[in-house]
Amino acid sequence: MIEWNPSVVAFQLGPLEVRWYGLCWCIGLALAYIVVYKLYRRQAIPADKFDPLFLYCFVSILAGARLGHCLFYEPGYYLSHPIEMILPIRKDSLGSWHYIGFAGLASHGGTIGLILALWLYVKRSKLNLMRVLDNIAIATPVTACAIRLGNLMNSEIVGKYTGSDFGFIFAHNGDTLPRHPAQLYEALAYLTFFVIGLWLYRRRPQKVGTGFFFGYCLTSIFTFRLLVEFCKEVQEPWELAMQQAIGLDQGQMLSLPFIAIGAYCMAGGKWCRKLGEPQQ
Repeated sequence: MIEWNPSVVAFQLGPLEVRWYGLCWCIGLALAYIVVYKLYRRQAIPADKFDPLFLYCFVSILAGARLGHCLFYEPGYYLSHPIEMILPIRKDSLGSWHYIGFAGLASHGGTIGLILALWLYVKRSKLNLMRVLDNIAIATPVTACAIRLGNLMNSEIVGKYTGSDFGFIFAHNGDTLPRHPAQLYEALAYLTFFVIGLWLYRRRPQKVGTGFFFGYCLTSIFTFRLLVEFCKEVQEPWELAMQQAIGLDQGQMLSLPFIAIGAYCMAGGKWCRKLGEPQQ
């Protein structure tokens, strides 16, 4: 077993604290930026088409992930406190506002936000939608890996107790018994999916523009998400009733449509052929 109790702060720059979670987000996005930049160059896509892409992705992922958490996991609270969805503040019982930081980001919401932003991006850039989705999808797992490592450093989204000497003791949370390091499971899985995606791209670069890599990304990531949830604690207490009723939690239910869409795209469905580039 490993007693896990790292500081949430990676380093300080004077009065500024740089936290591991934010740093991992930045590293993940930077790695994806480099990968997509190289893909665009390799495919001879003009540099001016690439320049605005990072801003579209950065804003949409963060906004989508934040709204996804608020609406998928705590809709009752945030719909009655809408300002707290977009600003990192909260009102106390005396009516005073306090800065608390953003306490929740949901990968399903981030994915939806990214897809919507890429649709807007292709409208402006005039690039093919499926080519853009495929290129982003090749890089996405490395960002997902970095984000889960950030969750691990924060000792959040923890797994269930293992019932043995195997696992991580999340001392920061007051635990004394080992749990599954579910964040680490996901990080390693997403890194593996990234390596496999690069290998597939090198073997079959002509598949870019068909939706195949977009489908591969959705199917691999959300299938694993569906499975790993069985060894994770629920994020919100009300999910316990859902688990008892249908055997799945909210994260698993939200993963199912992404898996279906991914399988459809990998199989080259009608809409992929219609929206994709003509194949030789």
